[in-house]
Amino acid sequence: MNQLNSIILEGNITRDVVFKETPHGCKVCTIPLAVNRWYKSGDGRGVEEVSYFDVEAFGKMAEYCEKRVTKGRGLRVVGRLKQNRWKGADGKNVSRITIIAEHIEFKPQVGQRANSDAELAGIAEATAASAEEFDRMDMEETAVF
Repeated sequence: MNQLNSIILEGNITRDVVFKETPHGCKVCTIPLAVNRWYKSGDGRGVEEVSYFDVEAFGKMAEYCEKRVTKGRGLRVVGRLKQNRWKGADGKNVSRITIIAEHIEFKPQVGQRANSDAELAGIAEATAASAEEFDRMDMEETAVF
């Protein structure tokens, strides 16, 4: 039985997105996402904490992102955490956690309405197709490139 592994993030894309293909021809995009959190410190000052995450999208989801993702754009991601492990050049164990996107929504840009019906339909189609493709995909293809 699977245990719960779910995450929701909302943030902004920090730099250009990287698009690749696996050896078996599945499209993959890596989206660098910055998520801000504001809180008050013990002395009452406002403090901003920024966390950076790599989000990976596969298949139809990656194709959908390729047409719409731009640096600075806001993004909401629903996905799961994946830990990649390998031996570094020095022989030490190394690991990195990434977010595997299962659903992506684009936040409206300044002066823009919420996602249109057509865009929401595209998101739903990409989400369903991506989940199906990812279930079929060999897990080795999700390893770090």
